[in-house]
Amino acid sequence: QVQLVESGGGLVQAGGSLRLSCAASGFIIRPYAMGWYRQAPGKQRELVARISPTGMTNYADSVKGRFTISRDNAKNTVFLQMNSLKPEDTAVYYCNVDRAGMTYWGKGTLVTVSS
Repeated sequence: QVQLVESGGGLVQAGGSLRLSCAASGFIIRPYAMGWYRQAPGKQRELVARISPTGMTNYADSVKGRFTISRDNAKNTVFLQMNSLKPEDTAVYYCNVDRAGMTYWGKGTLVTVSS
């Protein structure tokens, strides 16, 4: 059974940092692109960052230079390092994978950035 479990969210002041983790089980992440998305209250879910199987990355313009996505295939885990956080980064952050024609999501972890 494919599962994605996010952790690491919390309350942080503007300018602070958080590191999110996404632990995958039920499959091996190595051959798959993995993504982080977020959904703020009243807004649509949006792509934050994505990492290919070879480690190539792409980011939303709003987080470029502040967020870094990485993967540890040995630990079957994907990370999102978030620095210089802003109140507008407040959202539920979700881990994502497209595998065998299906899209899987975790339950999300809440990030709240106070001004």
